[in-house]
Amino acid sequence: MAVSTIFCLILLYLKLNATLKINTMRFVTLFFTFFLLNFSFPCAKAQNLPKIELNDAWINEIKALAPVKKHFPSSKTHKVLVFSLFTGFDHWVIPHTEAMLKTITEKVGGFEMTYTRDVKYFDKNWLQQFDAIILNNNCSIGDKRNLFWDVFKNDPTLDTVQAMEKAAKFEKYLLQFVKRGGGIMSMHGAVTMQNKSNAFSDMLGGSFDYHPKQQRIDVKLVDPNHPLVQGFNGKGFSHIDEPYFFNNAYMSKNFRPLLYMESANIEGNKYPGGDEKRYIAWIKKYGKGNIFYSSPAHNAQSFSNPQLLQFFLDGLQFVVGDVKCDTSPMGN
Repeated sequence: MAVSTIFCLILLYLKLNATLKINTMRFVTLFFTFFLLNFSFPCAKAQNLPKIELNDAWINEIKALAPVKKHFPSSKTHKVLVFSLFTGFDHWVIPHTEAMLKTITEKVGGFEMTYTRDVKYFDKNWLQQFDAIILNNNCSIGDKRNLFWDVFKNDPTLDTVQAMEKAAKFEKYLLQFVKRGGGIMSMHGAVTMQNKSNAFSDMLGGSFDYHPKQQRIDVKLVDPNHPLVQGFNGKGFSHIDEPYFFNNAYMSKNFRPLLYMESANIEGNKYPGGDEKRYIAWIKKYGKGNIFYSSPAHNAQSFSNPQLLQFFLDGLQFVVGDVKCDTSPMGN
């Protein structure tokens, strides 16, 4: 702690004691509480970033930083569904993610975007009109960790068995959509949408296991020459984020990794003896469809990185089929 800070606190005590007759022991207690929280144990506080107001100024900032053109020219107009319903944890970045996607796609053109929080779009008759789906932080809740169940169990027209059957049917529709050639772009917490479903995990490439507190993450490129990371100019980046760790299908590494973090540098890593590299973004095939997953970003502050905006645009072009690149799984 700076000497000037201590001196100011002492002066504050003398002034308060002279005017309010503040109890000395109470002031000492407050002093040491302030000291411990702010100076002795800085690592004890997660680096939670403040919420950013979603307004025209922020959107204009993102627009100025967004790519001016596509890396992969295409004359097609792709229909994309952006699904932002959550039943579990409410990521404050959800509306910012929608605004970011709207901004970058409108700037380069070639996309017809539909934004919704209605699960009706996962009925097979609705899904067939889209080329790809962007899953936007669709966290589920409870023991089942199944977003479709979370919705249908509250439908008064369905009993428990019917709700479970409908939830299973909608998940099946989603998997079939991808197998037949539809794309999925999954953003951050969307990995937990069907977190206990082995089929969903196999399709997406992994399930959410846990994350330590928010902290600085040094994101690195697995292969700087892969076309989907060309926006980073051969270098990674750093930001404050939740370091996601994965399980289930992730363990087979049936994907082509794009970004990783070094587990030894992550405070709160439960398994320090595990893999040195923990992958936080990847692509893969599922049937005829393309999958893109990105753990970044939990905070809208990360969207102020133009390279990350380019990465998301490139990922979107991949899932709609504009990009031909190496998707071979790395395996164990």
